[in-house]
Amino acid sequence: MRKPVAVILVNWNTAEYTADCISSLKRNCDQSLFDIIVADNGSTDGSLETLRAKFPELMYIDNQENLGFSEGNNRALIYSLNIGYSYSLIINTDTLVEEDIITKLYQHLQQHPEAAAAQPAIYWMHNHGQIWNGNGRFSAVLGRTFSDTRIPDQSQVPAYQTAEWLTGCCMLIRNTALVETGLFNKQFFLYYEDVDLSFRLRQRGHQLHYLISCKIYHAAGVSAKVNSTKEGALSPVIHYYVSRNHLWLLRKYGTPLFYPINFVFNGLYYTALLIYFKFRGRHEKARQLIKGLKEGFFTSNRLIWPENK
Repeated sequence: MRKPVAVILVNWNTAEYTADCISSLKRNCDQSLFDIIVADNGSTDGSLETLRAKFPELMYIDNQENLGFSEGNNRALIYSLNIGYSYSLIINTDTLVEEDIITKLYQHLQQHPEAAAAQPAIYWMHNHGQIWNGNGRFSAVLGRTFSDTRIPDQSQVPAYQTAEWLTGCCMLIRNTALVETGLFNKQFFLYYEDVDLSFRLRQRGHQLHYLISCKIYHAAGVSAKVNSTKEGALSPVIHYYVSRNHLWLLRKYGTPLFYPINFVFNGLYYTALLIYFKFRGRHEKARQLIKGLKEGFFTSNRLIWPENK
């Protein structure tokens, strides 16, 4: 009998983190509920060979090139759908679990058919007392996504909260909902693809649930970090994807009435960021930010959402 959950890990040159994540899942979660699929995005550090040698029982997809978070996950999601899993757990490789999150998320969705997906509270790896990502919110007035990282009083913790978006760092998705809405938009490549998918799920009438008492721990941004240089420890290309995709999201889901406020608020933010990069001599980050903003404004809708042609 097919297990109900396919756990999907997209690896890109992070073999050590991926191995630790797999080990924590196998150690702390009920293995009768899930299989693990590792999709490798063309790693150049021997990750795929290392992981296959250490975990030969897992399923592997060799994408042979870096398809980004969106399409890298999509390849494994297609496999999950075709094989007949009921749920897919998207989870970052730089996470660790210390409790049976799969059982908790799975049982919650089993008991709440109105919800298409659920996520746990995601705490910082280096600070287990601080939430990295909590209940996802979107301000139409400001045109920004937010995450409620407040730690609630444990005596008043509800079973779950309804969220406006869930993070791709860790979310369990009902596969039947994915068939309705489609997968991640591969044009996003990296960042905001989870928000886009969340909004599409909600447009179809589904709820998204945030389970406050369910916890995982996240190192955050391992694949985005580079050896510290004049440009800093974060890869400059990250600013390209974040700025571009943020504007794409506003173009599709923003409220026209609030566009003037969106423009002023986010314009001030991106201007301040650009000035900071110039002041610090981080010229490549400034270039990537400007490139992202240009494409964010001027890329044709038909290129961003080709399925709507």
